[in-house]
Amino acid sequence: MDEGPQNWGAPLIERVLHRAGVGRGTLLLDLGCGAGRLCRIAADRGAQVTGIDRDARQIKQAVTLVPEGIFDVGDILALPYPAARFDAVTCVQSIMHVSNPLTALREAARVARPAAPVVVTVWGKEENCDIRAFGQALSGLLPRAAGQVPGVHPPQLSDDGRLERLAQLAGIAVMEVGDVKCPFWYPNEHALLRGLLGSGLGRRALGVASPGTVRRAVLEGLARYRTPTGGYRLDNSFRYLVGSSPQKTDDPSPGDTTVST
Repeated sequence: MDEGPQNWGAPLIERVLHRAGVGRGTLLLDLGCGAGRLCRIAADRGAQVTGIDRDARQIKQAVTLVPEGIFDVGDILALPYPAARFDAVTCVQSIMHVSNPLTALREAARVARPAAPVVVTVWGKEENCDIRAFGQALSGLLPRAAGQVPGVHPPQLSDDGRLERLAQLAGIAVMEVGDVKCPFWYPNEHALLRGLLGSGLGRRALGVASPGTVRRAVLEGLARYRTPTGGYRLDNSFRYLVGSSPQKTDDPSPGDTTVST
């Protein structure tokens, strides 16, 4: 969930951990844990945290940040954990980056204990995310990237009902869907350019245009978000879904070919 300036996700993490009921003794799994920021906050609340991410460098940072946690390099589409292992499962800003979100949700439901909370977040609707101006600023350099949120696919999962339908197909009972606003604060032009040009979209632009051209495009495109003190504030909306994992039944005995409907 390392998508914006430092601490951008504090309001979102707070909402996720609250809705997941994370507290002392909670066995928590964080899918796509990145550098472990959510796990650190959960561990400070007394949770026993496990995180998984496909980026080994991020996992190394998570181990340093949360030495008492368990962290694995792996794919959230094929979790290396037994069924019904965790009291709560979170997936913050990771499900948009996988090839099959439905499979990821099914895996989350599989490793959660019966009726355990599963909380997933995605970007909010494009019109509610100021960061869209970054893609628009680069539209002349990368026409096909215009209007996209940096580093993620078009926000299809933010469409009304889309995430809910996928959760239901995964066997997750949807309990709540809501939105959280998280401002991206950049103290000055240098911080803004360092953060945005380090994203996937920024690197693509730098691959086809000179650094000066890209910097000018970004500063001109985001000028309206500049504050009186010379910083930048971009308000972005994030959508969260709170679900309940399925009530699991005993596995069929060997040789039992009965299929429930």
